[in-house]
Amino acid sequence: MPEPQAPPAARRPGFATALFLGRPETDPLTEPAGDPRRLEPAEERFLARLRDFCEKEVDSAAIEREDRVPDEVVEGLKDIGALAIRLPRRYGGLGLSTHCYLRALMLTSTTHPALSELLAAHQAIGLVQPLLLSGTEAQKRAFLPRCVREISAFALTEAGIGNDPFRMRTTAVYDPGSDTYVLDGVKTWTTNGVVADLLVVMAVVPAREGGEGGMTAFVVEADAPGVTVERRNSFLGLRGLENGCIRLHRVVVPAGHRIGAEGEGLAIALAAQDTGRLSLPAVSAAAAKWSLGIARQWSAARVQFGRPIAGHDAVAGKVSFIAATAFALEAMVEVIARRAEAGGTDTRLDAELAKLFASEQACVIADELVQLRGGRGYETAESAIARGERGVPAEQLLRDVRVGRIFDGSSEALRAFLAHDLIEAHRAAAGDRERAPTGDTARAGDTAPAGGTALLDDHLEFVARTSRRIAGELAAVAAESGPEGEGLDGRQRFLGRIVDVGAELYAMSASCVYARALGGDDGSPAELADAFCRQARLRAAESLARLGENTDAVDREVTGHVLDGRHTWLEEGVVDVCVDGPWIAEQRPGPSTGPNLRRVIGPAGTPLTARPSDETTRRTR
Repeated sequence: MPEPQAPPAARRPGFATALFLGRPETDPLTEPAGDPRRLEPAEERFLARLRDFCEKEVDSAAIEREDRVPDEVVEGLKDIGALAIRLPRRYGGLGLSTHCYLRALMLTSTTHPALSELLAAHQAIGLVQPLLLSGTEAQKRAFLPRCVREISAFALTEAGIGNDPFRMRTTAVYDPGSDTYVLDGVKTWTTNGVVADLLVVMAVVPAREGGEGGMTAFVVEADAPGVTVERRNSFLGLRGLENGCIRLHRVVVPAGHRIGAEGEGLAIALAAQDTGRLSLPAVSAAAAKWSLGIARQWSAARVQFGRPIAGHDAVAGKVSFIAATAFALEAMVEVIARRAEAGGTDTRLDAELAKLFASEQACVIADELVQLRGGRGYETAESAIARGERGVPAEQLLRDVRVGRIFDGSSEALRAFLAHDLIEAHRAAAGDRERAPTGDTARAGDTAPAGGTALLDDHLEFVARTSRRIAGELAAVAAESGPEGEGLDGRQRFLGRIVDVGAELYAMSASCVYARALGGDDGSPAELADAFCRQARLRAAESLARLGENTDAVDREVTGHVLDGRHTWLEEGVVDVCVDGPWIAEQRPGPSTGPNLRRVIGPAGTPLTARPSDETTRRTR
């Protein structure tokens, strides 16, 4: 059996918690002296190698066209250490910082997002992070050196789970005679699952005498008997993503491969996501930065009605929004990454808030870029190239970033989870603070003209005032609801607006801190921070106004009538082209009935395991 692990030391609450408690202090966010973008020399050298590799060795158009990252590209990433960026040197990794890791994801995601998904699924939620946080030393010595070149995947999601892991049906039955577990179940969407060598599998251990059971994490060899990749899934975007449906049929796993104790699986997964969730904000920030470059060049080159389109007010608003929001997303990633790297602070809520905000804003930016490009924004890059113009994959960006609002917890689920945790924080702090005032908060747009860093003080004062406002709202909900959250189901959108306001305040705070750290005689960072804060204040004011005046009750009533069939007449006159089948397929345990589609990546000439024919590949992708 695995040796027991000591519980983690208590950590200070993060900035997000203090923000929603009405006590925002930006000092903990303050960047260290000097250029906050500067990395260690070893990190700069690694990123330079990675950039050179991406620019010279990766054909992103081919990945998009063929829906596959070539083996030689994966091998090249392994050769430069991209699979082991944060893995400590004592286990064979590069031992670089979270900051460097996120910069690497920004490079690879703008080369092609399938690359960053491969790296992030392996290092953020794959085997590396759970073992570093919760594995025994014996497990670390056995598995982590393999993670330098072997790919791992996190197998959690099942057809009926969604955002509710407690609906999990995959089981792990303990056999005391052999000191092993026998796993049975089907995991529907496993990123890296098609090419993984190692799996972290979440399964439910039934309660028994001598063990409470519960959701538990296991290390499983991908080529173990009974493990079958049944299909490679296809999606709206992220072509090249090796996401698969994996069947586990009576897979025998030694007890020594269990991570943590029985029942600790969910806690281990959440702990791994503490910094793992920063992957999506980093990718979102990269998408925004790329969009800014395209928007700048295109809006200057495209002439309409006698002048570049950037000279038209409607377009200027889009360019300003993209620039200001790109700055804010970079600020959030830079600031939170350094806090997470420093340790001692619970940054889980910070990371969740950053993921929520960044993924939502990336979708808006991508949509605005497509609109700014007009017909060319809707056209594929290959089509534009065939016409003799520059290939700009704006429509691909729109498809690729859309998944950010679903991956790692949907936006709706994250709002609900954050609200629940924040209400619990208010209950815990109820005896320590008085009810906060609720007025004087939403005076958006009343600052002085754009200019130096002195302007940022006014924005931080707005953050403080509005923080007290939302703290008061949350305190009232905490006082009215039951101890287990009774009465909150009908207030999800109300609480979601409060969370959205807090996300705007967090982004404003990070932007101001980052702008001051960057400094500069031209005031460029302060100008961008000021522009973002002005825009964010307007959005926050709108959400605050809708706390008291909204259509929530009416919407719930209409939805009830839609579901009971009152409005089916409105669905008439169209053609339903959906293929018949159950809305959610029941995944029954048992042996696989098809070939194993697992793709083995290795040196040139390595065969694929039960590789399907080209015709089968065309049908199943």
